[in-house]
Amino acid sequence: MKSFKRVFSRQAIAALALGCATLASAAELKIGFVNTDRIFKEASTAKAAQSKLEQEFSRREREVEALAGQLKSASEKFEKDAPTLSESQRGTRQRQLVELDREFQRKRREFQEDLAQRKNEELQIVLERANRVIKQVAESEKYDLIMQEAVYVNPRLDITDKVLSGLNNAK
Repeated sequence: MKSFKRVFSRQAIAALALGCATLASAAELKIGFVNTDRIFKEASTAKAAQSKLEQEFSRREREVEALAGQLKSASEKFEKDAPTLSESQRGTRQRQLVELDREFQRKRREFQEDLAQRKNEELQIVLERANRVIKQVAESEKYDLIMQEAVYVNPRLDITDKVLSGLNNAK
């Protein structure tokens, strides 16, 4: 029983020493944090990408909105005229409304899918540039670890402003 206590106490001392060594080395770590959401909102490259997307998709967006307006007015006209229409006229107009709605849904879905794909492509470019700047900051200021996602970050660790500055100054 005494040898068990000696072995256990030696292991406890070793674990305590290891824990103290780990804490000592952790005190030497230089850690930073980058808020990716702020990068996507505030970086000039992100703003340029957003502007590019708006120009690229504005015509299609107007077309989809016009089709929505056309569908709404056709539906309202049908509702108003329905009591005076014959059965065959009512059926024809209903089919036309269904077809118009189908076309609207298809165009809206295609628009949203294309916009989402292009947005992801543009954000990926911004993220790649930001990662290069983050790496430059890490190397020049000797950071051991830079995180981009965390539940809580002490504001003194936040280097987002440095990264934004590097992104906005790099062309």
